[in-house]
Amino acid sequence: MAGDRINTALPEGIFSILDTDLYKLTMQCAILKYLPDVNVTYAFTNRTPQMRLSRAASEWLQKQIDKLANIALTSEEFDYLKTTCPYFNETYLQFLRSFRLQPSQQVRASFTPLTDTGSQDDVGDIHLDIGGRWLDTILYEIPLLALTSEAYFKFCDRDWSYNNQEERAYKKGCRLLEHGCIFSEFGSRRRRDYHTHDLVLQGLKRAAADGDTRGWKGKLSGTSNVHFAMKYGIVPVGTVAHEWFMGVASITNDYEHANETALRYWVGCFGEGVLGIALTDTFGTPTFLKAFKRTMPTPANSMADDKRTLIPGAASPPLPPMDGNSSTEPADERSYAQIFQGVRQDSGNPIEFVRIMRDFYQSQGIQEKKTIVFSDSLNIELCVEYMYAAEEAGFAPTFGVGTFLTNDFVHESDGQKSAPLNIVIKLSSANGHPAIKISDNIGKNTGDSETVHKVKETLGYVEKQWAEGDETTRWGKSENEASKANVQEQ
Repeated sequence: MAGDRINTALPEGIFSILDTDLYKLTMQCAILKYLPDVNVTYAFTNRTPQMRLSRAASEWLQKQIDKLANIALTSEEFDYLKTTCPYFNETYLQFLRSFRLQPSQQVRASFTPLTDTGSQDDVGDIHLDIGGRWLDTILYEIPLLALTSEAYFKFCDRDWSYNNQEERAYKKGCRLLEHGCIFSEFGSRRRRDYHTHDLVLQGLKRAAADGDTRGWKGKLSGTSNVHFAMKYGIVPVGTVAHEWFMGVASITNDYEHANETALRYWVGCFGEGVLGIALTDTFGTPTFLKAFKRTMPTPANSMADDKRTLIPGAASPPLPPMDGNSSTEPADERSYAQIFQGVRQDSGNPIEFVRIMRDFYQSQGIQEKKTIVFSDSLNIELCVEYMYAAEEAGFAPTFGVGTFLTNDFVHESDGQKSAPLNIVIKLSSANGHPAIKISDNIGKNTGDSETVHKVKETLGYVEKQWAEGDETTRWGKSENEASKANVQEQ
């Protein structure tokens, strides 16, 4: 198709402040309100360490990082957010209008070659260190990950093309819609590049239009990428990331109450019924559910409430907004589980998670249909399997499909898989304290190992390892990497 040819008019790298996931903006909004002066650091991890960048790729990456200083919210983007995202208050929108990234002061990138010959073809490890105020650095994660992936596939793995990417996305979208899946596109961070992302959205939009015509039960419910949501008239979707829970826990150094504190301040910022999908696995789902069933303080009793869920030094108390953002009036004696519309599953065994959440809601006497958002390394078959399991348990399932859409390629020379990078950037400290994530799968533990061990002991965390959760091969191996792995195993 004509749309699959490289569009040379498209600039490289990142050129919009909204070319990021919605939950980075929502968290920045909450940070502005409560924790504007907290200092943090972030750490980069390549979970596919055998896939290294070349010196040429690292130099291109550095140039793109430097260019991040030039992007700013445009008038059109400001108007779009004000119209489309009513949960963003005027204070935040005005802040974002004047916001600028300062990579020369906040990001340090370095390249360590395995063998240093001085050649542009030398391969090695990329190191990215981010630091500064949380408020000022939270928007780096998605652009830096997307740029690192783009650098790798621009210089290191070049045996691929855009051919049929729009059509592949269209066919994937059709299959999901025909099966009745409600899904969103979640592929910003590990996309092959901007043009691929653009082709994918074109294909999904075409599939959604055909699905409407044919009466399929499924629905394209949105995209996490705010720029593409604006470009294609799709709903921007997302709520909160692990980062919010990690930051709150690190700042308070109270992991027993961190989930509850994070939930309380989230509702305090946006209100009940707004951005109401809770992420359960930051410190393990069992620990989260202990907080989820607790009663949220009401405006009438919040000041007299147990101070264990108040953040020392927060800029304001966690009182729900009174500006009409909430979809319902706050009620007395309601638990977080009642207030939130549902939960997101992002690690561990999804089928087991459905059972755990069904038993939890039943034990709390909650009968209304809740949503489960599945977002962990999905493909069509997994979406369909989890949809049936969730519906049978009485849930409304939705899916955030990412890398399967925006970085699904084969090598042109032999038709073998051109495997994506599995890279992450996670909060590593806040106010000088280590920030960690445990999750529901040992393969997704991140942060200072000593702190991870201590927190697991404190919380009584039961170690889990899901056989299908190998982080080094989540989306397959290239033929060359598979051969290397076989040699190493012999």
